[in-house]
Amino acid sequence: MTDIEYNILDELYFVVSFKDLLSETSLQESTLKIELKHLIEKGWVRSFSSPSEEIEIELSDYENLYSSLYYLASKKGLLAHNSQ
Repeated sequence: MTDIEYNILDELYFVVSFKDLLSETSLQESTLKIELKHLIEKGWVRSFSSPSEEIEIELSDYENLYSSLYYLASKKGLLAHNSQ
């Protein structure tokens, strides 16, 4: 796990909007976008269209929707984060 992945997962113990995550991590938008996609592909992060609905977004929709989504670390992601 990279330092960037660790820092992102550190913020995702609760559902967080892209905007808030961008602010909390102090990463560039393009970097956060790419890193979140990698974390989703690894199964470490889940993405949702709303903070109150647990309906995951398809990865194919990520490019168009990433900035309006909400994110949460998955159980697998939390285990990876806590093993560091």
